[in-house]
Amino acid sequence: MRIIKKHDERKNEILDVAEVLFGTKGYSKTTINNILQMVGIAKGTFYYYFQSKEEVMDAIVMRFIEGGVLAAKAIISRSDLTAHEKMFQILMAQKPDSERKEQMIEQLHQANNAEMHQKSLVETILQLTPILTEVIEQGIEEGAFTTDYPEETIQFLLVSSQFLFDEGIFQWEPHELMRKAEAFTSIMEKSLGAAPGSFSYILGVISKNDSIT
Repeated sequence: MRIIKKHDERKNEILDVAEVLFGTKGYSKTTINNILQMVGIAKGTFYYYFQSKEEVMDAIVMRFIEGGVLAAKAIISRSDLTAHEKMFQILMAQKPDSERKEQMIEQLHQANNAEMHQKSLVETILQLTPILTEVIEQGIEEGAFTTDYPEETIQFLLVSSQFLFDEGIFQWEPHELMRKAEAFTSIMEKSLGAAPGSFSYILGVISKNDSIT
């Protein structure tokens, strides 16, 4: 008997299976037929949802980004947290929280996935900018930050951090990474008009995870 599944349920099933295959076999070695066999669907069904393997990978990456964004939105809605507390929790929420996400990030760092990797970084910046801008505006109201350009400042900081601390782009030695993290923290404090040392928690986030994506 043929099992009929709802659109979103079937689509997520394809993504779940592809995510496992990309993480275990590797993106380049996984074929559409591999995905079809594991899901148990015909090729026509696959192409009803996705036009290519690249589109599947793109959807998986977007799903991870959306998860981090939803967590960030939940954090900024809390009235019991200061701007600094929200900033810290949002950054921590962007860290890989599972082996599967770690595996997908590793696949994005492969040379043949450079375009997809770049797209994921850009999308992360675009999605997090309005959220972190709201945090900065709260910090201005609290007297923790002083800047006339909250949105533009956070964009510059996001772009620089996303690329500089991405281990798929740069392979820094531990001492180089920490030196750059210290410099970034200082630049962040000066750019936002924050008190010296108030962003020291950033050092811990960067040292544990080279990128917030």
